[in-house]
Formats: sequence, C-alpha cells, structure tokens
Amino acid sequence: MAGWSTRDIPGQGGRTAVVTGANGGLGYVTARELARKGARVVLACRSETRGRAAVDRLLREVPDAEVELRALDLGDLSSVREFAAALPQERLDLLVNNAGVMALPYGTTADGFETQFGVNHLGHFALTGLLLPALLATPGARVVTVSSMAHLLGNIDLHDLGAERRYRRWVAYGRSKTANLLFTHELARRLAASGADVVAAAAHPGYADTDLQTAAPRAEGRRGAERLMELGNRVFAQPAEAGALPALYAATAPGVAPDSFTGPSRAMWRGAPAPSWRAPWTRDDRAGELLWAASEQLTGVSYEALRS
Repeated sequence: MAGWSTRDIPGQGGRTAVVTGANGGLGYVTARELARKGARVVLACRSETRGRAAVDRLLREVPDAEVELRALDLGDLSSVREFAAALPQERLDLLVNNAGVMALPYGTTADGFETQFGVNHLGHFALTGLLLPALLATPGARVVTVSSMAHLLGNIDLHDLGAERRYRRWVAYGRSKTANLLFTHELARRLAASGADVVAAAAHPGYADTDLQTAAPRAEGRRGAERLMELGNRVFAQPAEAGALPALYAATAPGVAPDSFTGPSRAMWRGAPAPSWRAPWTRDDRAGELLWAASEQLTGVSYEALRS
C-alpha cells in the first residue's frame, strides 16, 4: 500500500461503477480515474446542471471515457427508487457511496429525516439495498462508503436518530459518519454470513480541499465562516486528487478486506492510502444490528437477499 497512487489502479475494462456525488470534489476524481482505467461509470448527481458540466469536463480530460449521467437526490427516497429502477445494468461491479452534506443548519429531507442523517446514511442505505441484486449477481463486486474522521465527533443515538431533542450541526455530521461505518460493518457481516462474493469497505479522505466545507456557510450567507473554511483548505488540506485515493484504493486494489477503513497514511490527514484507525463504537455488532433495523423501517428498503 506504500506510495499507492492512481497509477496502481488495475485495469477496469468491462466493469460498471456507480459513483454518487460525482459532479465535483472527491466523487468527480473517483469517477474520472475509474473511467480512465476503462470502467463504465454512472455519475449519480442531484443537480443536472452540475452533473452535465462534470461529464463535459471529464470527457475533455479522458476523451475515450464511457460515462453516463443519471439524476439522484439522496434526500428524496422516491428519487433513490427511480434511480435504481431506471439503471439498466443487471450486474454492477462497484458502488461508491460518496455524496454527502456537512454541518448544515437543522433541516429535513423530502421524507422528513434530519438532513445529514437522511442524505449521508439513509439515502445510501436505501440505494445500496435497491442495487443489491445487481451487486450480488457480480462476483467480486464492492460497496465502498465514504466516511470521515469526523465520526469521532459523535456516536449514534439510537433513541434520537433524527436529532429532535437537541441539534448540534457538527455532532449530527459526526453521527452520520458513524452511521456510515456501522452500516459498512453490518453489511460486511451480513454479506459474509450469506456467502456472497461482495466486499463492503469504507474509506475517508483525511482533510481534502473540496466544496463540502464551504457549502453550508455559503448557503447561509455567513461570509466570514466561508472565508475561514477557504483559508483552512488552502493551508491544511490536500487536493481532491489526493483525498480520493483512499476510496479508489478500497474500490480497486486487490485483497481489500471486508469492513476495512482506508484513509491517508500521515496522521490520517494526508498522504497515500493506508489502514485507518476508527472508533470502537463503529464496530459494535449490536449497534450495527439496531441501526440496520431502524434504517430498514425508515426507508422501507429491506435487504431480503441477506436475511440470516
């Protein structure tokens, strides 16, 4: 793994990948590098305008890329269902659950869930479940979910998943990233129990320079906070090209272990991909089972093929 870079990505010819949030930042780099190696890539984006611009840019950078834009709003379960139903592939080699929001003021999704939990976890939980038949039909398929070291900001509260009692935006973000890791943990366990040849793994980018940090203050008109985030990105962050490497490693490198967590090598902040430490609560079997049950109930998506 030492010094691993995009040059080490194995050929992806004949493989199909879905990357959420692929219109910019880490998702765009992930989609571009998979396409560069020959994968057929579906860019799953909420904004058609930004998604179309991303496709145009990608084709300028990789002229022979095989890419497709499809609409997906993870904050609306009807959109998630429409996306999954319209995807023509009966086989799917790779799903990268990358899209996310960070530190937003309190709000709710189209289905009434707290936005960060709804988009970052529930939307991807539903999407993965709806695409599971195509993944199971593809030997060696992978599900890579992008979490964050910000999961250390909070364990999930199973009695208040919607943060209705008290909302603190950064704690809510941390809890949604913990949910990503618990989902990966429980998905990996269920896949192993079923004997499926599918790997569920997680990754994080360290501190990467993307629009994620500035989106909330910009939307709220908090210019001072936006400038502070921009300064932090310039001084401390690694570029999106480097931040995408852990997810690309988890998605393509040989021998990636189920329920592994890959991040930057230097203090989990920047550098080449390496195994990353994670909070013990993200490997709690009981919490994973309870979150799974709650997620099935909230989304209405059941993983029938993995029933034990």
